[in-house]
Amino acid sequence: MSDRCQPTRATLGAYVDGELPPDDAAAIADHLTTCAHCSAEYQTVLDTIALTRTQLERFTAPDVLRARIRAALVTTPAEQEPAPERGADRNDARGSSRWARRMVLAAGLVLAAALGSGTTLLLRQQTEPPSIAAQVLSSHLRSLMPNHLTDVASNDQHNVKPWFNGRLDYSPTVPRFDDVGYPLIGGRVDYVGGRPVAVVVYGRRQHLINVFSWPSAGASEPLTATASNGYTMYRWRSGGIEHWVVSDVNAAELQTFAGMIQRGSP
Repeated sequence: MSDRCQPTRATLGAYVDGELPPDDAAAIADHLTTCAHCSAEYQTVLDTIALTRTQLERFTAPDVLRARIRAALVTTPAEQEPAPERGADRNDARGSSRWARRMVLAAGLVLAAALGSGTTLLLRQQTEPPSIAAQVLSSHLRSLMPNHLTDVASNDQHNVKPWFNGRLDYSPTVPRFDDVGYPLIGGRVDYVGGRPVAVVVYGRRQHLINVFSWPSAGASEPLTATASNGYTMYRWRSGGIEHWVVSDVNAAELQTFAGMIQRGSP
């Protein structure tokens, strides 16, 4: 472990949420590409986020519960006034105190009613880590958040492809398809299956397409499609590289794009 490990782990949450200054975020991104321990910790954070987003079930509170809470707030007995405080802020302090007590009471009523009626947030037991497809989709969804799409933003493949040098143990292909309506936007390093992977980003009208690739020792496999939550994913393996293409572009257009990626040309 290096001197960067402790500050990196202490700020992983802020890094994932895009709350760090650009220089700090860049330093963490560089550290994650070289430190297996911190990369594993980062992957755990990402897996936890993906798990809660996909497995958390939310239930709407019944009307009767909402009515009980409103009634309780209206009929709460008046609090006995505390002894007068010295200073000009005693009225504000009393008002804040009464409001805090009411909020605590409301929270208690919500919890009690929820436990009594079975209105709870349930997290399904996960016996296995998320599948590769789930991790790829989670990465695509994260990329749609502000400041998560690219680490290098450029429509020039001669800027994007060299950027991956030294950050990965392989060199991803970065073809350009601007002339056929799929402009290059940039690239980033993400984490799938516990390892850093290359993601090259393209556009299609108002849509974004993420192209994932990483080395794989498995045999070559043909193009297959998976759909989930309005997103389509195309996957194939060739030349010792696994590829995934993800977007909410309509399936026919995305299949055409995936074919171009396979060939390296329109």
